[in-house]
Amino acid sequence: MSNNLLDIMKLCVTAKANDVDALAEERFGRAPYFAIFDEESGAETTVQNAGAAGAGGVGVRAAQTMVDNGVKVLITGQIGGNANAALSAAGIEVYEYRAGGSVKDAVAAYRAGKLSRIL
Repeated sequence: MSNNLLDIMKLCVTAKANDVDALAEERFGRAPYFAIFDEESGAETTVQNAGAAGAGGVGVRAAQTMVDNGVKVLITGQIGGNANAALSAAGIEVYEYRAGGSVKDAVAAYRAGKLSRIL
């Protein structure tokens, strides 16, 4: 897949707070929230990461949240091996964002083709 918006329906950015204007979170599995953007309808929503405080397996549970929400592109800072494998198996593209900006900054960087693909 390319980062052509016609190729995706939903993209997600890991977020520090329950708001699409929140700061982007660098951790995937322990991100408190996921900001999801529906590129077709323009809808913007946030989903709490129910497994963020878990003792283990948080990345795989977070990957399942991506699948459950129909996410095709994930933007995050770092991702563990098990989560990486789960996302890969689900066909979800992963892009790295570590600029310390907001969720919307991360989406803008993705749309401008400025992010490196991790997976």
